[in-house]
Amino acid sequence: MFKTIKFAVFFAALAILFSSCNASKTVTSSATADPSIKTKQVVNAVNTAETEFKTLVGKLKIETINGDKSQSTSVSFRMEKDKTIWISKLGLVKAIITQDRVAFYNKLDNTYFDGDFSYLSNLVGTELDFFKVQNILLGQPILALDAKTYNSSVADNSYILSPKQQLELYEIFFLMNPSHFKSNSQQISQTKEKRFLQIDYLSYQKVKQLNIPENIKILAVEDGSELQINLELKSLDLDKDLSFPFEIPSGYELIKL
Repeated sequence: MFKTIKFAVFFAALAILFSSCNASKTVTSSATADPSIKTKQVVNAVNTAETEFKTLVGKLKIETINGDKSQSTSVSFRMEKDKTIWISKLGLVKAIITQDRVAFYNKLDNTYFDGDFSYLSNLVGTELDFFKVQNILLGQPILALDAKTYNSSVADNSYILSPKQQLELYEIFFLMNPSHFKSNSQQISQTKEKRFLQIDYLSYQKVKQLNIPENIKILAVEDGSELQINLELKSLDLDKDLSFPFEIPSGYELIKL
C-alpha cells in the first residue's frame, strides 16, 4: 500500500469522529464569491469562522473504496477541542489523539500502537500536529493564513487561497465557501512523488449555530493507485461533560507503522 494511501487510511481512522444526540440542519450555501474582495478580507473572514466549542460527541459513518473493494462502518467519538480526540468501535478498537500522542489498540488481534505525529509528518513531507488534524475534521485550513503570504482568486464559486510562493515539496490550495468561509476543498499536490490528496467538504450542518462538516470526501492518489473515503457526520452534540477512558491492555503486541 502506497504512502499516500496509508496517510488517507490513517486519516480516516482519525476522522472516525463526530455526531450523536442533537438535531442538526444542513446548511444551504446561497452566497456568491465576489472577485472584487481583497485577500485580506477573505483571510479575515476565514479566521473569524473558526469553530468554537468545548466538546463534541457522536458517531460517524465511514465508507472506503479501494478499486473494486468497498466497506463501511460506524464508530463513536469524543473530542475536547484543542486537547483530545477519542475514538471507539464497540469498545473493541479504541484510539486517542492528544497534542503529543497518537495511540490505539485492537482487541480483535491483541495489538497496539503508541507514538507521536512523526509517522504522519514523514508521509506528507511537513510537520503535522494535533491542530492540523483537528482543522481537517472541522473544515478549517490546515495552515495558518496570512494575507501577506497568500493570494486569492475566485473559481467555481469559491475563494481560492494559495501561498504566493508555493513550498518546494508540495503545492497547496484552499477553496473557501462564500457563505460561511469554511472549506469547500483542501488540496495537496506532490508532483515529483506523483501524490495527490484532496479533501472535499460536500455539505455542512448547523449545530447550535456552528457550521460543522456533514459529508466529507477524501481522495488519495499515488502513482496510479487511488483510495476514496466517504464520511457522513450526523446527529452531532456539543459541550457535554465527557470522559476519555483509554488504557492499553497488558500483553498486547506493539505494531510499527
